[in-house]
Order: sequence, then C-alpha cells, then structure tokens
Amino acid sequence: MNPVTLLPFIVLIGAMFLMTRSAKKKQAAAAAMRNDMQPGTGVRTIGGMYATVKELHDDTVLLEVAPGVHAIYAKNAIGAVLDDAEYNRIVHGDTPELDVDGAVVPDDASSLTELDATDDAKTDLVKKTDADEGDEVKAEDEKKSDGKADGETDAK
Repeated sequence: MNPVTLLPFIVLIGAMFLMTRSAKKKQAAAAAMRNDMQPGTGVRTIGGMYATVKELHDDTVLLEVAPGVHAIYAKNAIGAVLDDAEYNRIVHGDTPELDVDGAVVPDDASSLTELDATDDAKTDLVKKTDADEGDEVKAEDEKKSDGKADGETDAK
C-alpha cells in the first residue's frame, strides 16, 4: 500500500485518541471532585440546584435542599462542589468585604471632569454676535495670507 493512502486513517486514529484521552481526564477529575465531598459542603447539581451535603453513601448523597428538606441524589448528579464563600454568595446573597486600599471610583464621571478654581478654561455660554464672527473671519484671513493664494502649497 501507498503511505499517502494511509495518512488520512492515521490522522483520524490520532484525533480519536486525543479526544478520548481528554474525555477520560475530565471524567477522572469529576470523579475525584465527587469523592472529595464532605458533609457540610455546598454543591450544585447538574440541574442547577444548590444544596448542602448531609450524608455520603457509596453511590448516593443526601442533600439538604432547604432547612429541614432532604433529598437523595446520585453522586453523578453533582455538577460542582463549591467552596464556602462562593456557596454563601450564591445562596444567601452574602457579599464579600472588599479591601479597597486605593482610590474609590465614582459612579459617574463628573469628578473626573471638574475644573480646578485656578483653571482659566471656562465654557463660553454667551451667544455670538455678527461682530464677533467678523473678528474671527479676519483672524483666519490673516493666517491664510502669508504670501500664498488659496490652494497653493509649499513646493520643494
């Protein structure tokens, strides 16, 4: 057989090997996570329900869904084991204390655009008159008339 005809089969077998290997790693990590559960830890089921682990058995877990409400789930139904801070944030709405050492960012940008009292920059709210516009046109004409006609450029 020609090696060129075998190349697609070799690539296909290699791709299948890599995909099954990564899937097995994910399954092993999920099984280790489920085996590391302890009574009292918070979990999320694959259905999206948050509960607290009460008892562990070989293939099942007793979960406390609400105070005094218990349900038995298969270990495979546990989607994630959560740490205490994340579980309390999601279930009880606890917000962690933020350690802010630097500047606090305001809700709006007004403090970023405020001018100092020493700044000379001020907004001109006065309506311009025709005389004011005439002065501006004269100033522009003086800038243009430095020896060049309209449209002329410096040729080098």
